[in-house]
Amino acid sequence: MPIRLEEDPDDEPDEPEQPEDGAAPATHVPSVGMPNREWEYSTEVLTVAQVVDGTTLVKVLQTAGADGWELADVVDGGEKRVLLMRRSKRSSRESRRVGFAPPTHN
Repeated sequence: MPIRLEEDPDDEPDEPEQPEDGAAPATHVPSVGMPNREWEYSTEVLTVAQVVDGTTLVKVLQTAGADGWELADVVDGGEKRVLLMRRSKRSSRESRRVGFAPPTHN
């Protein structure tokens, strides 16, 4: 196998050959991106002592988890820590859980 240097030109053309009728070649470009998800974010600020005391962080995460929030990151803020939480954006048609449940009979 001959040794090729970076400066050597390629023997192969960079562009595919065009069909003789002048039409562009048909190419399929697959979609490889992330699923179309949008997030909403929330933050909670705790002191370092609250993070390491063993109860405060657990309570905050349990409360947030009940509303669909998940912990995305913890940002160092010196003497405090910022909990960055996220959840999928809710559609405008999705009902919000606020207040009392509707009556079961009418």
